[in-house]
Amino acid sequence: MIIALDGPAASGKGTLAKRLAQHFGYAHLDTGKLYRAVGLAVLQSGGDPENAAAAESAANALVPSDLDNPALSGDDAAVAASKVAAIPAVRAALLAFQRRFAESPPDGAPGAVIDGRDIGTVVCPDAPAKLFVTADVEIRAERRHKELLGRGETSIYARVLQDLTERDERDSNRAVSPLQTASDAVVLDTSAMDPDAAFAAALAHVEKRLKDASDR
Repeated sequence: MIIALDGPAASGKGTLAKRLAQHFGYAHLDTGKLYRAVGLAVLQSGGDPENAAAAESAANALVPSDLDNPALSGDDAAVAASKVAAIPAVRAALLAFQRRFAESPPDGAPGAVIDGRDIGTVVCPDAPAKLFVTADVEIRAERRHKELLGRGETSIYARVLQDLTERDERDSNRAVSPLQTASDAVVLDTSAMDPDAAFAAALAHVEKRLKDASDR
C-alpha cells in the first residue's frame, strides 16, 4: 500500500508524511534527502559531486539507512545535492530507488508513505492514496522562518519568502518532473490549519482512499 504526498516547500507535507507513516506502521521516505545523501557520499569519499561517474556510483549504492545521517541538514550536503541533481544518470538511479522503496518497503513494513514533488505523477502514479499538500506562500515562509529561528539559525522573513517564491517557480516550470497536482490527488490546503487539524484532514482522505482501494 502506497501513500503519495506532493507539494511545495514548507507546505507541511513532510510532517504529515511522518505522522501518517507512524499511524499506519508504514515506512517513510523523504525524497528531499536523496540528492543530499548522494552528494554527501561523494564528498565523504573524497570525490567531486560534479563528477558524473562518482555521483552515479554513489546513487546506485544508496541504502535507506543513509538518509538518517544528521549531516544531511548541513550546507555542504545542500551544495553537493544541487550538483549531483543535474546529472541524468543520478536522477534515473534515484527514481529506481524510490520505486523499489515503494514496492518493497524496508524492515517488512506493510506499506510506504513517500513525500516529494513528483511522487503521485511520476514515481508512483498508481498509488491508491495521493495528497497534494499546499499553503499560501506567505504562510509557508512564516513557518520556515520560525523553524529556522527555533533551530538557532539566522533568518530574515523577506529573504525566506523570496527563496520560496523562486523555488516554487523553478519546481513548477522545470523540464523534468515538474511540481504538479496528480489528477486523482486530494488537494489539502493547510494555510488555516494547525498540525493536528492538517493531520486529521489528511487521515480522513487517506483512510477513504485505502478503503476504496481494498473494496475494489
